[in-house]
Amino acid sequence: MRFMILVKATTASEAGVMPSTEQFAEMGRYNEELAKEGILLAAEGLHPSSKGVRVRFSGTERTVIDGPFGNPDELVAGFWLWQVNSRDEAIEWVKRCPNPMLEDSEIEIRQVFEADDFGVELTAELREQEERLGAQIAGKE
Repeated sequence: MRFMILVKATTASEAGVMPSTEQFAEMGRYNEELAKEGILLAAEGLHPSSKGVRVRFSGTERTVIDGPFGNPDELVAGFWLWQVNSRDEAIEWVKRCPNPMLEDSEIEIRQVFEADDFGVELTAELREQEERLGAQIAGKE
């Protein structure tokens, strides 16, 4: 099972405050442990929403909205993508994580959809298309 681990933004992260050297080192050790266990698929931090944009869809219209956006606790400051055996395993790994922020923070855990989760709407032809795309992304084609 794959899970997206979302590090929620804080007032400090939205202000562009960077982690300390000690925090970088502690998180680096944690990421190395995830990689060693074969769990870590990706890990990235995000710039504050003031550097971002949103594109709103309404029918055929597209509207670009410049950041910053709303409440920091509703935004994402970074993420991991993990491969684990269960939701409980993901929870246990998150509980071992050093605090990713300078202040109180929150991490959200969301399971990533797999092809079988979509049911009959994902036809054999569409599954093949998804598999081809996955192989292309992985550099196998």
